Amino acid sequence: MSEQNVILITGASSGFGNLAARALARAGHTVYAGMRATDGRNAPRVAELAELAEAENIDIRGVEMDVQDQNSVDTAVADVLARHGHIDVVVHNAGHMVLGPAEAFTTEQLGQLYDVNVLSTQRVNRAVLPALRARGRGHLVWIGSSSTRGGHPPFLGPYFAAKAAMDALAESYAAELIKYGVDTTIVVPGAYPSGTNHFAHAGTPADTERDAAYQAEYGELRDGMAQALAGIFPEGRTTDEVADEIVRVVGLPSGHRPFRVHIDPSNDGSEVVSVVNDRIRAEFYRRIGIGELLPANAVH
Repeated sequence: MSEQNVILITGASSGFGNLAARALARAGHTVYAGMRATDGRNAPRVAELAELAEAENIDIRGVEMDVQDQNSVDTAVADVLARHGHIDVVVHNAGHMVLGPAEAFTTEQLGQLYDVNVLSTQRVNRAVLPALRARGRGHLVWIGSSSTRGGHPPFLGPYFAAKAAMDALAESYAAELIKYGVDTTIVVPGAYPSGTNHFAHAGTPADTERDAAYQAEYGELRDGMAQALAGIFPEGRTTDEVADEIVRVVGLPSGHRPFRVHIDPSNDGSEVVSVVNDRIRAEFYRRIGIGELLPANAVH
């Protein structure tokens, strides 16, 4: 078994975060599954993890962590550090999706979406990175999206824009943390039509009048898009494989973890574009004399 790590996961009440929390704990790691409202609507999720820990003799628990509240994030990180003295891995998984024509979303809605998908990672990083830098080791795992560089469809634009922003932030952090021994891995899942709550819990435009204005020209196309995405998804593939890939990269030796990995059953082209993107960035770093800031696996 790989070395045991203390792992903090954001947005772990459901979806990829919850699956990864369970898989990492079963792999022998100590896992803190961050989520909001642990004494409220997510209390059943916390109880489920406690039952799982007892039934399978694994080390996993829910922890109160609202990634939109810096005090909540700071408290969660401080609690884990007080218990163990260190945090080894942070999985940036918290996120929210919206569906609808971009014009129909208010600027406030886009700000809220950016807050959940991007600013949340900054809150967590500011809370946890001083401890990782002081220790001289650690691993940030960012759960991205193939939409950032793949053949993404319309009517998901605000969400895709936020995930692209998170990806850009992750790339910069990778270079800025490498001298402190902190690894970066960007995990890029494709569009899974089932197995997560992304589509089921997706937000909708606040401006219903403008949303309706798109119905005449785009209604049929929009209604069939989800079915079309499901239609190209190969049989036998499940969201568990994303969690398994997170377990794999976390278990690799420090300094030898991949910079970016794709789990994209529908093959929307993101991996092809990412190879070129990462190679261009690596070549540019070397041209301007900062190649030392590239991880060993800068180009996958």
